Amino acid sequence: MSYAGKKRKLDKTRQDRLYFDSYADVTIHEEMIADHVRTNTYRTAILLNTECIRGKVVLDVGAGTGVLSIFCAQAGARKVYAVEACSISEQAEKIVRQNNMDDRIEVIRGTVESVELPEKVDVIVSEWMGYALLHESMLNSVLCARDRWLRPGGIILPSRAELYIAPICDPVVEDRLHFWYTVKEQYGVDMSCMSDFARKCIMNSDITVNTVTVEDVLSHPARFAELDLYSVTAEELRSVKGRFSCGSFGSAAVNGFCVYFTVSFPCSDKPQTLVLSTSPFKPETHWKQAVLYLDSPAEVKQDTLVSGEVCMYPSEESDRHICIHLEYAIGEEKRQSKTFSMPDWSSDA
Repeated sequence: MSYAGKKRKLDKTRQDRLYFDSYADVTIHEEMIADHVRTNTYRTAILLNTECIRGKVVLDVGAGTGVLSIFCAQAGARKVYAVEACSISEQAEKIVRQNNMDDRIEVIRGTVESVELPEKVDVIVSEWMGYALLHESMLNSVLCARDRWLRPGGIILPSRAELYIAPICDPVVEDRLHFWYTVKEQYGVDMSCMSDFARKCIMNSDITVNTVTVEDVLSHPARFAELDLYSVTAEELRSVKGRFSCGSFGSAAVNGFCVYFTVSFPCSDKPQTLVLSTSPFKPETHWKQAVLYLDSPAEVKQDTLVSGEVCMYPSEESDRHICIHLEYAIGEEKRQSKTFSMPDWSSDA
């Protein structure tokens, strides 16, 4: 089902080139490794699974600088295949040598869909998550690696992902809209007519990546989708959807929704899992939250029902970009819908 007008689709080769080129610069790797929640959770999860990794073969999908591969070697892996498609693989090789791991970690330049490994693997590790979980669609590569190379009974780190949504009131947006009513007092020029134009520009159809504070969240978040990496298929990722329902905490104006995700790591010999969360209620990560602004705010009071359905699917222009179709009802208001897409930041899109 298509929710938006058809646009010119980028061919897959160009999509991949733009995607992999974005990882050739140091900035994105600095941001990811500096994200302590992200990097330390992966390190902890790998060390907690030492019994499953020691003496075993590991595949690191989208290895980047190779930091997860090194964690796996530190946990006792016999062999780690660090597969990386972009030129950062050259730096990964240097890092592996600098840490005296080149006897156990082999950096392979290429996509996991095209490379050939000499053996099956016992463990797949990958930091595949994008903004709103699915932006950039690297999960497809993890599923390909699972189907091609994972031995029966092998483990995937992380093994499960969940998506959540909650209504929010973003006061910064309201302050920006109100700004145009203050110009006359400051400069003697009435520019209040700009407010409608500002609303269209700010509360547009972009998926906005931003930090949502706890104070801005208006209800308990509702889970609307769950992905089991042992069983989910690439075809199922073409439409990830679910319903949600939540009650508002108190009186406020809902001017958007925030979407965030968690991923869970199994812990060998332990019933509980280790969770990496991008919730507004948890320490901030570089993923922040995905914010969907409504065309106009809706008033809620204590226990006002906010319900609807979310559908996430690949953009028609690029399979690596996501769109989010949101249908929602707030209180007694009529059910509404809006479709959002991630802005294209590539210079030659």
